[in-house]
Amino acid sequence: MFLQRTAFALARRTPTRAIAARPFSSSVSRFNKKYEVKQEGKILPFEEIKTEDDLIPPGAKSGTVPVDIEHATGLERLELVGKMQGIDIFDMRPLDASRKGTLEDPIIVPGAGDEQYAGCTGYPADSHQVVWLTVSRDRPIERCGECGNVVKLNYVGPLEDPHDHDHGHEHGHPPHEEPKTFADYVKPDYWYR
Repeated sequence: MFLQRTAFALARRTPTRAIAARPFSSSVSRFNKKYEVKQEGKILPFEEIKTEDDLIPPGAKSGTVPVDIEHATGLERLELVGKMQGIDIFDMRPLDASRKGTLEDPIIVPGAGDEQYAGCTGYPADSHQVVWLTVSRDRPIERCGECGNVVKLNYVGPLEDPHDHDHGHEHGHPPHEEPKTFADYVKPDYWYR
């Protein structure tokens, strides 16, 4: 309690001119000069984007608030530039819901990554709540537990993945193992291929 009173007494005795010796406006201008980034860029058409450097935004003009296309980078910028030209680069169309997928004729799910998620709402469409199915390069076929609809991954990505986890053991990491599920304990006679 004594220390608390002493701190308040010292605070009352501190001259206010010493605290406000430098105006706030000069602090802001010094800050801006120190961290000013000058980068010139332009919005390239989708066809001219070749490298990641082409996805660096021009930024907003001084004194304005940037819109999405002026500050978005990477995949977000690629998507926005594509949409400006009417190209849906992520192919966000819904999956085929006109039929029920079977093991012989599954619903095809395109994917460029190691894993893809597909939402099943049943057949006919919206006959049950969304059940999320996970298909991967290692396990390309998955069946909905609610309605029996079958989906299959159609991998459209690069043939050699730089992030391939199977080669991790060369660098001292153990190889990736899929977690065990009830499907691992089903007799091989009942497996679907």
